[in-house]
Amino acid sequence: MDMELDLSRTVLETTRLVLRPWRQEDLADFYAYASVPGVGECAGWPHHTDIQVSQRILDSFIADKNVFALQHRMSGRVVGSFGVHPSWANAHAQYAALQCKEIGYVLAKEHWGQGLATEAARCVLRWLFEDVGLQAVTVGHFVENDRSRRVIEKCGFTYVDDSVFHARQLGKDFAEKRYILLRENYV
Repeated sequence: MDMELDLSRTVLETTRLVLRPWRQEDLADFYAYASVPGVGECAGWPHHTDIQVSQRILDSFIADKNVFALQHRMSGRVVGSFGVHPSWANAHAQYAALQCKEIGYVLAKEHWGQGLATEAARCVLRWLFEDVGLQAVTVGHFVENDRSRRVIEKCGFTYVDDSVFHARQLGKDFAEKRYILLRENYV
């Protein structure tokens, strides 16, 4: 079952990142990574072709209060986003009674392969299970996205099934794999 969750007053910290609410002054950093071809496409949205697209999405992040900005401690720049959204498991007979959310993340291309997504995911999972009290967290990845698959494996998720994700903004369907992590299996 879904639950309301407002991230607008939550700040989480890791060794290399600060996960915090988005601010209007993050626009240039957001556009810098979201405009790089291949970044958004890994998550089902087209890379941003002008800063007005980034502004509109930044405004929705702030209004919806369900996406963290990933601020790199060393540079002070926002290098990605980390969302906490309603989960597909809320409509799945086996999991519908569990308080559950879905996570999703995007990272600037120049930071791929450095372990930052795993670091952020572990931090958010700890917060969701220990502080928020969720019973389960779900995640998915497009079949060809091995980077996301590795993050999911490192965080201890259990494979549930294959599905098809319709990326409305791209007008395309992607084969995806879906996973769940139950609180009792969280380490």
